[in-house]
Amino acid sequence: MTEARKQGALAGIKVVEFGQMVSAPFCAKLFSDYGADVIKVEPPTGDAARRAGPFPGDVPHAEKSGLYFVNNTNKRGVTCDVRTAEGRQLFLRLLAWADVLIENNLPQQMRAWNLDYESIKAVNPKLVVISITPFGQTGPYSGWNGYDLNAYHLTGASSRYCGRPGEMPLEHGTFSADYFGAISAATWGMAAVYGRELVGGGQQVDVSCAESIAAAFIGGQNIGGYAQDGRFDKRTGVGMPQGAPATIMPCKDGHVWMLALEPGQWNGLRKVMGDPDWADLDIFQNMKTRAENADVIYSFLSEWTMEHTKMEIQERCQAAGCPITAVYTVAEAAEQPHLKARDYFVDMEHPQLGKLKNLGAPFKLPACPGGPTQAAPLLGQHNEEVYGGLLGLTAAELQTLRTQGAI
Repeated sequence: MTEARKQGALAGIKVVEFGQMVSAPFCAKLFSDYGADVIKVEPPTGDAARRAGPFPGDVPHAEKSGLYFVNNTNKRGVTCDVRTAEGRQLFLRLLAWADVLIENNLPQQMRAWNLDYESIKAVNPKLVVISITPFGQTGPYSGWNGYDLNAYHLTGASSRYCGRPGEMPLEHGTFSADYFGAISAATWGMAAVYGRELVGGGQQVDVSCAESIAAAFIGGQNIGGYAQDGRFDKRTGVGMPQGAPATIMPCKDGHVWMLALEPGQWNGLRKVMGDPDWADLDIFQNMKTRAENADVIYSFLSEWTMEHTKMEIQERCQAAGCPITAVYTVAEAAEQPHLKARDYFVDMEHPQLGKLKNLGAPFKLPACPGGPTQAAPLLGQHNEEVYGGLLGLTAAELQTLRTQGAI
């Protein structure tokens, strides 16, 4: 562990991660990037994210997956097959060492491995178990097989936000429910860690990705409102029914997010556009009447935006106090001076990928900085270090475990 991580906000907390793909690995990354000692436990075949990509040159390689690389920094990595008796016992020894277990397996799968919460609690009563699943540990859907988008669409969020009115809902960005679930899990999982003295030990933190999305995306506007009096907001497609301009608009070299609702913002936009005559029309004098005449105002605005580049529009409008920004492509965002100035991109070395950039810390803690300093582990990279150095197994015992298929 680097000196910087030894001084991290979560230094001293010991975590075992037993998950795949996104939700559990990203939750564990939030711990590891801020100083916690995280041991990632993979099956001998590896985390499924290793097979998901994206890959350099679109050539699959278990050690070159971008998804795996980003979500697994600052961790030690071991292999363990808990389906075997020897592997399960080895895993339980790791749990006896740990403060936290982070996992995203279905409840019935954990029971089949005899790794349900009650079984784990018997080994380490102080352990905080963070369980992240699409639909939670209880309820009629808890055993359903599902993925990120299943959780997202179950909440009603797609019928509210994705697509135009009267048309088929659209998919949302992949893994959004997993990432929302992971952040919720890290937040309340940490609360459970620091609350152990209050409750007399550990507990299971039951995180439903669907409910994380419901709380964050639709909340009182939809499920809450409907529960109260049967009302809910409908999809609006382009713009906002409450006010205008508030939409994505085309420009000379791409698109801009156009937002100018408040009087000061609207007047700033008028000034940038040269105060055109049409802006004096009565129907454009407040945001509500502008929304009621959205087709008209967006037609006028697009004539102006199409004459200018997105960076020109962004800079001039921001200078006038108007919250309008460019819609960046991924390539443009990677070169964005603001993110560079905040050290959001960090240079890393990887034994298979070489030198490349990774995403830095999403939260700034000046007194105890965090962020990735070590690349994601290779498959089984730390077997000897963890099983030998931490648990005290001999070289002969490790070889026996390999022969048995336990690691």
